[in-house]
Amino acid sequence: MNVVTIKRIFRAGLLDFWRNGFVSLASTLVMTVTLFVVGVTLFAGVILNATLNDLRDKADVNVYFVLDTPTEQIFELQASVEALPEVQAVQYVSAEEALAAFRERNQAKQLTLQALDELGENPLGAMLKIKAKDISQYDTIANFLKQQQALSAGEPSIIDTVNYFDATHRQALERLQNITDSGQRLGFIVIAILILTTLAISFNTLRLAIYTSRDEIQVMRLVGAGQFYIRAPFMVEGVLYGLIAGVITLLLFYPLTYWMGRETVYFFGGINVFSYYLSHFLLFFLVIVGTGVVLGALASFMAVRRYLKI
Repeated sequence: MNVVTIKRIFRAGLLDFWRNGFVSLASTLVMTVTLFVVGVTLFAGVILNATLNDLRDKADVNVYFVLDTPTEQIFELQASVEALPEVQAVQYVSAEEALAAFRERNQAKQLTLQALDELGENPLGAMLKIKAKDISQYDTIANFLKQQQALSAGEPSIIDTVNYFDATHRQALERLQNITDSGQRLGFIVIAILILTTLAISFNTLRLAIYTSRDEIQVMRLVGAGQFYIRAPFMVEGVLYGLIAGVITLLLFYPLTYWMGRETVYFFGGINVFSYYLSHFLLFFLVIVGTGVVLGALASFMAVRRYLKI
């Protein structure tokens, strides 16, 4: 294909886009709605993941040690736990830090604080807070800790209790695992339905736009024009629909995410959608504009096919 033919194809596509102003406007608006739903889907996925990650961060397993356990032995166990592939992080909390945290949590309970003062000593021991990479991996970590207790059968174990073996705590972790799994499945289903629905609407709109040019297509076919030469201007027209709609969608998201940014920080795992939009603008540009361009070209290519038969 020579340069002259390419110029003619682009000129014809631009002329058709400009000449069919109302149809072009309607197609661009429908495409904008489609791409807006695609963008909202991206944000919904980000917010869903942030919310689920926030829930996962609230889950942990605490290992409480016997009073006066040597710090060296605690650090040895900490190193062993950190070496497990299922462990994301381990935090050491000294007996003094545990007491300070207990006092802060019970500031309103004066009787409890008075009883604690009357003891004259710290009744709390040191502890380890263990976070797994996934909620389902806490069972493996807890079994490892139980094995460590069993290995010290010949001598007093430094581990007092592991809260994972508490029925209430274990049920809470299992319930949290079910919530996160169900949330992910539901999110994927809703997102898929929204995208498929809007893509179908956009595709049918582009087919309707090309329907107005069916006689022109058949005449070109009768005079011997090649199929690609007939299709190409309409594909250029579809690309213009997607390109313009993509730019409009990106412009709409700027004030929308700016307005919602602060609110999402408090309600969805601390993520600011405006900051996320700015920092990932290239990703949104490629996905939204790319989807519009590909959808416009593909829908135009498919829609012209039925009119090429004479």
